[in-house]
Amino acid sequence: MIKEPERDLVGYAGKPPHADWPGGARVAVNFCVNYEEGGERCILNGDDRSEDRVSDLVVESRVGARDLNMESNYEYGARVGYWRLLEAFADRGLQATVNLVGLAGERNELALRAMVEAGFDLQPHGWRWIDYHTLTAEEESEHIARSIRQVEELTGDKPLGYYAGLPSINTRRLVVEAGCFLYDSDAYNDDLPYWTTDFGRPHLVLPYSLDTNDSRFGRKEGFQVGDEFFTYIRDTFDCLYREGERSPKMMTIGLHARLLGRPGRIGALRRILDYMLSHERVWICRRGDIARHWAERHPWQG
Repeated sequence: MIKEPERDLVGYAGKPPHADWPGGARVAVNFCVNYEEGGERCILNGDDRSEDRVSDLVVESRVGARDLNMESNYEYGARVGYWRLLEAFADRGLQATVNLVGLAGERNELALRAMVEAGFDLQPHGWRWIDYHTLTAEEESEHIARSIRQVEELTGDKPLGYYAGLPSINTRRLVVEAGCFLYDSDAYNDDLPYWTTDFGRPHLVLPYSLDTNDSRFGRKEGFQVGDEFFTYIRDTFDCLYREGERSPKMMTIGLHARLLGRPGRIGALRRILDYMLSHERVWICRRGDIARHWAERHPWQG
């Protein structure tokens, strides 16, 4: 019988470790650019239906057929949106993390390489942007292996982290077994990294976030305008910054080029970055930076 991940409802039990972020930062902020366009469900990708998730279109999948409107909506992110997101960070000398869907990277390597050259780190986000519950463990393992090879070819190094987004019951075990990953991000259960030994060796988890995430523009009754996104991010940051005076925290913000990369929304990202930069003791960093720091300052203690 295959071992499954354990549940932990206690966590740090109200006594989290002091993160000791560089420069005495109260908050470590990581922006993740989800590089998915081209890797979504599509008949042209060998799928049995069209995509119906995380876009400005509210539609049902077309089984056995293409949805040209959905395809075009995703293409906007690849053709235009990535460049706007990159400019917002580059203008401020900041770096982020790319949640890289492997096939999307193959389909549009130009924008991806521009982000790598700007210093963004790469966190594999599955080879396809699909629900990995639908694949066998063997198929998922091969997808992970392909993602590792891709990142190594692009950067010269194996990836430190992994984020399936829609993981299977096997995902974390397969990530641990791959041998090169320090951490994964398939969790939403804390404001700090933590260690787990579910699968035989210490493995770091950097929780992700779906609330501080522009995917809420593509969800029913979610964000409608950029001001709503800015306000929610600002309020979250303010809370963590206040708490961070005595107990520093981590904040993750998920971005999608086909959503926040639109002209009516990109201003919210610029305002968010400028607001954070107006505060002292804030560390805006890559995901790998957080993982390395935690492994060094808070190593596993069995």
